[in-house]
Amino acid sequence: MKLHRNLVFAAVDALDLIFNQDKQADKVLKQVLKYDKRWGSRDRGFIAETVYDIVRWKRLYSEIAEVKAPYTRPNLFRLFAVWATLRGIAIPDWKQIEPVPTRRIKGKFDELIKIRKIKESIPDWMDTMGEKALGKQWDKELTALNTQAEVILRANTLKTTTKELRNTLADQDIDTKIIDTYPDALQLIERKNVFTTEAFKSGHFEVQDASSQRVARFLDVQPGMRVVDACAGAGGKTLHLAALMENKGQIIAMDIYEGKLKELKRRAKRAGVHNIDPRVINSTKVFKKLYGKADRVLIDAPCTGLGTIKRNPDLKWKLQPDFVQKVIDRQAELLESYSKIVKPGGKMVYATCSILPQENNDQITAFLATEQGAHFTLDKDENISPAKTGYDGFYMALLSRKNN
Repeated sequence: MKLHRNLVFAAVDALDLIFNQDKQADKVLKQVLKYDKRWGSRDRGFIAETVYDIVRWKRLYSEIAEVKAPYTRPNLFRLFAVWATLRGIAIPDWKQIEPVPTRRIKGKFDELIKIRKIKESIPDWMDTMGEKALGKQWDKELTALNTQAEVILRANTLKTTTKELRNTLADQDIDTKIIDTYPDALQLIERKNVFTTEAFKSGHFEVQDASSQRVARFLDVQPGMRVVDACAGAGGKTLHLAALMENKGQIIAMDIYEGKLKELKRRAKRAGVHNIDPRVINSTKVFKKLYGKADRVLIDAPCTGLGTIKRNPDLKWKLQPDFVQKVIDRQAELLESYSKIVKPGGKMVYATCSILPQENNDQITAFLATEQGAHFTLDKDENISPAKTGYDGFYMALLSRKNN
């Protein structure tokens, strides 16, 4: 592979923004990929893959390159040189890249991968926490979470079927495969920009991880119900609920961020969804007046997001130990408050995109032991393992509210 100066420099610019200015990787890449309109899909793919790889393996590469944060520009070029060397890519004779000791890099790599926290490139505290929570399974989950995420589409069944969508995309040279036990999902065989397709612009699909697609179905919604999505965000799961409800009934989509609900409205319009009622939570009155009135409630709770590291590798470096306890406390508060929205005989799903028991099974056990939790029974729950599925890590619990 021949390295092109403008592509490598763009990747280094992106790494500077992510590592030194604490910017989100996906947002930085959107910005950097607009540098040059002449770049083709292969050029943009090189920048994105390089940046995500170096972010994913930041600790390992930093140890090999013997550099530490904050990273100077020469430091960032050293990280790039490590990345290229480990992939067998010849380093060009550029003044920005100092002579690269290829044999030394490979020797240090062989030595350092014997230490799990460096091999899997995670902070010490996260490795300790994960091993304590998951035991030997932590090794398998870490390895799975450090692989590149697949691109999964969810067919919008208000406008098409999975098979029809597959044929439509095939006509545009986008090959996909159907995934068993995921009725609405298609997996891209080769990474391509699907957002420029007419099928996307017409609202025939959304990009949504396969594990995430299980959540809406777990809630067991029916057309005509009143459903509350209590932490709707930009509405990936809300839109799936609308499709499962055949656009009939009412979905009250709540969130504390007005901007996310505006994005949900935009996506709903494209998807042809008209049974969603977005509501900004600007006071407790917004949800208190719904107490006892919903057939179904989805609490897609804020969480550490540890199950999504394969698609958000910078999360490894942004998460802090004190945030874990804060989010666990917040989850318990949301379960206490939002469970009151479920009417007697109704159901709710508590879901996270985490693999930590303290955010998942332990939260439900603790909730059921409270005065409010005594009104509920646990119907079923499911831990979705990245190591077993290849997709994001998730947890879902379906609870029914007793009639008395």
